[in-house]
Amino acid sequence: MAILIHVLAAALYGIAAWTRWPAAGAFSTEHGAARWLLPLAVGVHAAALLPAIATPEGLDISLPNAASLVAGLVVVVAWVSGFLRTLPGSAAIVLSVAAVAALLPAVFHDPHRFSYAGEAWATLHIAVALGAYAILLVAALAALLMTGLEKRLHRGLPAAGGEGTPPLLTLERYLFRLIGAGFLLLSLTLASGVLFSEQVFGRPFNLTHKSLFSFLAWLTFGALLVGRWRFGWRGRRARIWILAGAGLLVLAYLGSKFVLEVLLQR
Repeated sequence: MAILIHVLAAALYGIAAWTRWPAAGAFSTEHGAARWLLPLAVGVHAAALLPAIATPEGLDISLPNAASLVAGLVVVVAWVSGFLRTLPGSAAIVLSVAAVAALLPAVFHDPHRFSYAGEAWATLHIAVALGAYAILLVAALAALLMTGLEKRLHRGLPAAGGEGTPPLLTLERYLFRLIGAGFLLLSLTLASGVLFSEQVFGRPFNLTHKSLFSFLAWLTFGALLVGRWRFGWRGRRARIWILAGAGLLVLAYLGSKFVLEVLLQR
Protein backbone atom coordinates (compact mmCIF):
# COMPACT_ATOMS: atom_id res chain seq x y z
CA MET A 1 0.00 0.00 0.00
CA ALA A 2 2.82 2.42 0.90
CA ILE A 3 4.46 1.81 -2.49
CA LEU A 4 1.20 2.65 -4.27
CA ILE A 5 1.00 6.02 -2.47
CA HIS A 6 4.54 6.87 -3.60
CA VAL A 7 3.62 5.89 -7.16
CA LEU A 8 0.45 7.98 -6.98
CA ALA A 9 2.43 11.02 -5.79
CA ALA A 10 4.91 10.59 -8.65
CA ALA A 11 2.07 10.23 -11.18
CA LEU A 12 0.35 13.38 -9.92
CA TYR A 13 3.59 15.35 -10.09
CA GLY A 14 4.15 14.05 -13.63
CA ILE A 15 0.67 15.05 -14.79
CA ALA A 16 1.02 18.46 -13.10
CA ALA A 17 4.32 18.97 -14.92
CA TRP A 18 2.73 18.03 -18.24
CA THR A 19 -0.12 20.52 -17.77
CA ARG A 20 2.47 23.28 -17.46
CA TRP A 21 4.00 22.69 -20.87
CA PRO A 22 2.78 25.31 -23.40
CA ALA A 23 1.41 22.54 -25.63
CA ALA A 24 -0.90 21.22 -22.91
CA GLY A 25 -3.73 23.30 -24.34
CA ALA A 26 -7.08 22.55 -22.77
CA PHE A 27 -5.43 20.76 -19.88
CA SER A 28 -3.42 23.79 -18.78
CA THR A 29 -3.49 24.98 -15.16
CA GLU A 30 -5.99 27.67 -16.14
CA HIS A 31 -8.74 25.14 -16.66
CA GLY A 32 -10.83 23.08 -14.25
CA ALA A 33 -9.38 20.27 -12.18
CA ALA A 34 -5.83 20.91 -13.42
CA ARG A 35 -5.56 23.69 -10.84
CA TRP A 36 -5.86 21.13 -8.05
CA LEU A 37 -3.20 18.76 -9.36
CA LEU A 38 -0.29 20.45 -7.60
CA PRO A 39 -1.80 20.73 -4.10
CA LEU A 40 -3.10 17.18 -4.47
CA ALA A 41 0.37 15.94 -5.49
CA VAL A 42 1.99 17.71 -2.52
CA GLY A 43 -0.59 16.26 -0.14
CA VAL A 44 -0.18 12.71 -1.42
CA HIS A 45 3.62 13.09 -1.36
CA ALA A 46 3.45 14.18 2.29
CA ALA A 47 1.13 11.29 3.13
CA ALA A 48 3.60 8.85 1.56
CA LEU A 49 6.79 10.36 2.94
CA LEU A 50 5.95 11.26 6.54
CA PRO A 51 5.31 7.66 7.67
CA ALA A 52 8.52 6.60 5.89
CA ILE A 53 10.53 9.19 7.85
CA ALA A 54 8.72 9.25 11.21
CA THR A 55 8.90 5.53 12.03
CA PRO A 56 8.23 3.97 15.45
CA GLU A 57 11.98 3.31 15.74
CA GLY A 58 12.84 6.99 15.16
CA LEU A 59 13.42 9.36 12.25
CA ASP A 60 14.67 7.61 9.12
CA ILE A 61 16.64 10.21 7.15
CA SER A 62 18.34 7.88 4.69
CA LEU A 63 19.45 9.24 1.32
CA PRO A 64 16.22 8.29 -0.58
CA ASN A 65 14.03 9.81 2.12
CA ALA A 66 16.21 12.92 2.37
CA ALA A 67 16.24 13.44 -1.42
CA SER A 68 12.46 12.98 -1.62
CA LEU A 69 11.89 15.36 1.30
CA VAL A 70 14.14 18.07 -0.15
CA ALA A 71 12.42 17.75 -3.54
CA GLY A 72 9.01 18.08 -1.88
CA LEU A 73 10.13 21.15 0.05
CA VAL A 74 11.51 22.68 -3.16
CA VAL A 75 8.07 22.22 -4.75
CA VAL A 76 6.36 23.87 -1.77
CA VAL A 77 8.79 26.82 -1.68
CA ALA A 78 8.58 27.30 -5.46
CA TRP A 79 4.79 27.10 -5.38
CA VAL A 80 4.19 29.37 -2.37
CA SER A 81 6.76 31.97 -3.50
CA GLY A 82 5.18 32.23 -6.97
CA PHE A 83 8.29 30.92 -8.69
CA LEU A 84 6.35 28.31 -10.66
CA ARG A 85 4.19 31.04 -12.22
CA THR A 86 6.98 33.57 -12.71
CA LEU A 87 9.65 31.82 -14.76
CA PRO A 88 8.69 29.92 -17.94
CA GLY A 89 9.61 26.25 -17.83
CA SER A 90 10.27 26.23 -14.09
CA ALA A 91 7.18 24.24 -13.13
CA ALA A 92 7.86 21.47 -15.64
CA ILE A 93 11.44 21.07 -14.33
CA VAL A 94 10.64 21.25 -10.61
CA LEU A 95 7.66 18.91 -10.81
CA SER A 96 9.44 16.39 -13.06
CA VAL A 97 12.30 16.14 -10.56
CA ALA A 98 9.79 15.80 -7.73
CA ALA A 99 8.05 12.97 -9.61
CA VAL A 100 11.30 10.98 -9.71
CA ALA A 101 12.23 11.85 -6.11
CA ALA A 102 8.80 10.78 -4.82
CA LEU A 103 9.55 7.22 -5.99
CA LEU A 104 12.96 6.91 -4.33
CA PRO A 105 11.78 5.78 -0.85
CA ALA A 106 9.66 3.06 -2.47
CA VAL A 107 12.46 1.78 -4.70
CA PHE A 108 15.42 2.07 -2.32
CA HIS A 109 14.93 1.15 1.33
CA ASP A 110 18.02 1.34 3.53
CA PRO A 111 17.03 2.80 6.92
CA HIS A 112 19.34 5.27 8.67
CA ARG A 113 17.89 6.29 12.02
CA PHE A 114 18.59 9.70 13.52
CA SER A 115 19.70 9.14 17.12
CA TYR A 116 18.47 12.45 18.51
CA ALA A 117 15.10 12.65 16.80
CA GLY A 118 13.31 12.86 20.15
CA GLU A 119 15.09 16.09 21.05
CA ALA A 120 13.04 19.19 20.21
CA TRP A 121 16.16 21.27 19.44
CA ALA A 122 17.47 18.62 17.06
CA THR A 123 14.14 18.45 15.21
CA LEU A 124 14.04 22.25 14.94
CA HIS A 125 17.64 22.31 13.70
CA ILE A 126 16.82 19.81 10.94
CA ALA A 127 13.65 21.68 9.94
CA VAL A 128 15.47 25.01 9.63
CA ALA A 129 18.31 23.39 7.68
CA LEU A 130 15.95 21.74 5.21
CA GLY A 131 14.09 25.03 4.76
CA ALA A 132 17.38 26.78 3.95
CA TYR A 133 18.37 24.08 1.45
CA ALA A 134 14.98 24.21 -0.30
CA ILE A 135 14.94 28.01 -0.63
CA LEU A 136 18.52 28.21 -1.90
CA LEU A 137 17.97 25.37 -4.37
CA VAL A 138 14.94 27.21 -5.78
CA ALA A 139 17.18 30.28 -6.11
CA ALA A 140 19.76 28.21 -7.99
CA LEU A 141 17.13 26.92 -10.42
CA ALA A 142 15.88 30.48 -10.89
CA ALA A 143 19.45 31.56 -11.70
CA LEU A 144 19.77 28.83 -14.33
CA LEU A 145 16.47 29.71 -15.99
CA MET A 146 17.31 33.42 -15.95
CA THR A 147 20.59 32.63 -17.72
CA GLY A 148 18.63 30.91 -20.50
CA LEU A 149 16.14 33.77 -20.65
CA GLU A 150 18.94 36.33 -20.91
CA LYS A 151 20.55 34.41 -23.77
CA ARG A 152 17.24 34.35 -25.65
CA LEU A 153 16.83 38.09 -25.23
CA HIS A 154 20.40 38.76 -26.40
CA ARG A 155 19.67 36.75 -29.57
CA GLY A 156 16.53 38.79 -30.20
CA LEU A 157 14.23 35.85 -29.45
CA PRO A 158 11.02 36.27 -27.43
CA ALA A 159 10.92 34.93 -23.87
CA ALA A 160 9.67 31.35 -23.63
CA GLY A 161 6.74 32.52 -21.54
CA GLY A 162 5.72 35.25 -23.97
CA GLU A 163 4.75 38.74 -22.93
CA GLY A 164 3.76 37.58 -19.45
CA THR A 165 7.37 36.97 -18.44
CA PRO A 166 8.56 39.68 -15.99
CA PRO A 167 11.64 41.81 -16.85
CA LEU A 168 15.02 40.43 -15.80
CA LEU A 169 15.49 43.17 -13.20
CA THR A 170 12.20 42.19 -11.54
CA LEU A 171 13.23 38.54 -11.57
CA GLU A 172 16.60 39.45 -10.10
CA ARG A 173 15.02 41.31 -7.18
CA TYR A 174 12.85 38.25 -6.55
CA LEU A 175 15.95 36.06 -6.74
CA PHE A 176 17.82 38.07 -4.11
CA ARG A 177 14.84 37.99 -1.76
CA LEU A 178 15.07 34.22 -1.93
CA ILE A 179 18.83 34.36 -1.31
CA GLY A 180 18.35 36.63 1.69
CA ALA A 181 15.74 34.34 3.28
CA GLY A 182 17.80 31.22 2.58
CA PHE A 183 20.97 32.82 3.92
CA LEU A 184 19.22 33.77 7.16
CA LEU A 185 17.98 30.19 7.70
CA LEU A 186 21.39 28.76 6.79
CA SER A 187 23.03 31.12 9.29
CA LEU A 188 20.65 29.92 12.02
CA THR A 189 21.40 26.31 11.07
CA LEU A 190 25.16 26.73 11.31
CA ALA A 191 24.99 28.82 14.48
CA SER A 192 22.83 26.26 16.26
CA GLY A 193 25.08 23.44 15.08
CA VAL A 194 28.26 25.14 16.34
CA LEU A 195 27.08 26.91 19.49
CA PHE A 196 24.58 24.36 20.76
CA SER A 197 25.98 21.11 19.40
CA GLU A 198 25.87 19.35 22.78
CA GLN A 199 22.24 20.36 23.39
CA VAL A 200 21.18 19.49 19.84
CA PHE A 201 23.23 16.36 19.12
CA GLY A 202 24.60 15.40 22.54
CA ARG A 203 28.24 15.84 21.49
CA PRO A 204 30.75 18.67 20.95
CA PHE A 205 30.97 20.25 17.51
CA ASN A 206 33.25 18.45 15.05
CA LEU A 207 34.38 19.75 11.67
CA THR A 208 33.14 17.14 9.19
CA HIS A 209 32.91 17.20 5.40
CA LYS A 210 29.23 18.10 5.78
CA SER A 211 29.89 21.07 8.07
CA LEU A 212 32.88 22.19 5.97
CA PHE A 213 30.87 22.34 2.74
CA SER A 214 28.01 24.03 4.61
CA PHE A 215 30.35 26.74 5.89
CA LEU A 216 31.80 27.22 2.41
CA ALA A 217 28.27 27.59 1.03
CA TRP A 218 27.46 30.11 3.78
CA LEU A 219 30.58 32.11 2.94
CA THR A 220 29.70 32.02 -0.76
CA PHE A 221 26.17 33.31 -0.28
CA GLY A 222 27.39 35.84 2.29
CA ALA A 223 30.00 37.17 -0.15
CA LEU A 224 27.32 37.38 -2.83
CA LEU A 225 25.02 39.46 -0.62
CA VAL A 226 27.89 41.76 0.38
CA GLY A 227 28.87 42.11 -3.28
CA ARG A 228 25.28 42.92 -4.20
CA TRP A 229 24.99 45.53 -1.43
CA ARG A 230 28.46 47.08 -1.78
CA PHE A 231 29.28 46.72 -5.47
CA GLY A 232 25.90 46.15 -7.09
CA TRP A 233 26.68 42.65 -8.34
CA ARG A 234 24.03 41.35 -10.71
CA GLY A 235 23.57 39.38 -13.91
CA ARG A 236 25.98 36.62 -14.85
CA ARG A 237 28.44 37.28 -12.02
CA ALA A 238 25.75 37.00 -9.35
CA ARG A 239 24.31 33.84 -10.90
CA ILE A 240 27.71 32.15 -10.90
CA TRP A 241 28.02 32.78 -7.16
CA ILE A 242 24.50 31.46 -6.60
CA LEU A 243 25.18 28.23 -8.50
CA ALA A 244 28.50 27.76 -6.70
CA GLY A 245 26.84 28.16 -3.30
CA ALA A 246 24.02 25.79 -4.21
CA GLY A 247 26.52 23.22 -5.47
CA LEU A 248 28.36 23.35 -2.14
CA LEU A 249 25.06 22.83 -0.29
CA VAL A 250 24.24 19.77 -2.38
CA LEU A 251 27.69 18.37 -1.59
CA ALA A 252 27.20 19.16 2.09
CA TYR A 253 23.90 17.37 2.53
CA LEU A 254 22.97 14.94 -0.22
CA GLY A 255 26.58 14.49 -1.37
CA SER A 256 27.81 13.52 2.08
CA LYS A 257 24.89 11.12 2.49
CA PHE A 258 25.66 9.52 -0.87
CA VAL A 259 29.31 8.96 0.07
CA LEU A 260 28.51 7.56 3.53
CA GLU A 261 25.47 5.43 2.66
CA VAL A 262 26.19 4.30 -0.91
CA LEU A 263 29.97 4.34 -1.33
CA LEU A 264 31.09 3.59 2.24
CA GLN A 265 27.97 1.59 3.23
CA ARG A 266 27.76 3.22 6.67
